[in-house]
Amino acid sequence: MAKRNDSADGATIIKKYANRRLYNTASSSYITLEDLARMTREGVDFRVLDAKSGEDLTHTILTQIIMEEESSGGEQMLPISFLRQLIGMYGNSMQSMMPAYLDAMMSNFRDNQAKVAEALHARAGSNPFAKMAETNMAMMRAAADALMPRKPEATNEAEPAPPRADELDELRAQMAAMQKKLDELGK
Repeated sequence: MAKRNDSADGATIIKKYANRRLYNTASSSYITLEDLARMTREGVDFRVLDAKSGEDLTHTILTQIIMEEESSGGEQMLPISFLRQLIGMYGNSMQSMMPAYLDAMMSNFRDNQAKVAEALHARAGSNPFAKMAETNMAMMRAAADALMPRKPEATNEAEPAPPRADELDELRAQMAAMQKKLDELGK
């Protein structure tokens, strides 16, 4: 009979051995902190347990992953002022309320992020950047036509009418709105 490798709550069990190696019981393989970070991003629920004592080390390992991510040389997510305020909360009478508050704020942030992505998807079709690219191309064509008028060729084609001022104003307004949304998403 095959041994179940997950906990009663459905979380994958990761065993941490004394030699600091991590063992994924679901895949029967050794993994790294990077693998655990990837699993977290993919929404895989796991618990890290000390192989000898059975102590739950999940909090410690997740904190270690954050430390690795913050010191990896890439862009840091946690500003120094936030870290200082967070450290200042330890020992404070409000410390017990902080985990629930931070959890609720992160859930709220994720919900809002999903709503923004949904709105962009609905507004621009399946590819939110397609509408921006289309608008950019129209503006580039309009600017090129305004700066470098084309000479009519020997054929009897009529020269295209220059874009109307109201069309350019509409394009500019759309670009400004898209830039505002991108700036908000970047924060």
